[in-house]
Amino acid sequence: MRTETIEHYLHELGARVPAPGGGAAAALHAAQAAALLSMVARYSDGEKYAEQAETLQEACEAADELRGLCLDLAEQDAEAFGAVAAAYALPKQTAEEKQQRSSAIAAALAEAGRVPARVAALAAQLVELAELLRPIGNPNVISDVAAAAVAARAAISTARVNVEINLAGITDPDVHAELDEAIVKTDDTLLRADSVTSAVREQILR
Repeated sequence: MRTETIEHYLHELGARVPAPGGGAAAALHAAQAAALLSMVARYSDGEKYAEQAETLQEACEAADELRGLCLDLAEQDAEAFGAVAAAYALPKQTAEEKQQRSSAIAAALAEAGRVPARVAALAAQLVELAELLRPIGNPNVISDVAAAAVAARAAISTARVNVEINLAGITDPDVHAELDEAIVKTDDTLLRADSVTSAVREQILR
């Protein structure tokens, strides 16, 4: 995921293979949001931004770190879906094999749900950074704050539906509750992302 070309990634995304899929796409949406916010922070330099220099530097470093974490999750999502496919392919002839297969499927589905839940959590942090940068960032790149908010929103929405589809196959009540809690938080974050975009549009259309 880190070294292949965009063209190859999109070819793989469009192929009839289990991964990469929606989860990886969600993580890459988030990674793009992070990169856009890093750019905004880096363009917000010089004497004009001296009073906010420390905040802008911290925001830039946070966005850079989040970009790397999101790329990690894109790779983890592909691995998680590979594990799900492998679990379903296990033999189920004997009672013992059926039990082992069921356990493997449950564990694989839980991880396949946790990865997009982590993506949503990281994307929520990116929305917070967008909220921070919008009023203090360089107005010449303010549209990129909105682009980042939209990308983070796409990451959250895509991650949420990937959590939800895995929830359908999870019977462990603790795992179910854990993932339910993760997606409940997304509604507010989606609204906040929309607010950032609206505020930017108001600013540039004045």
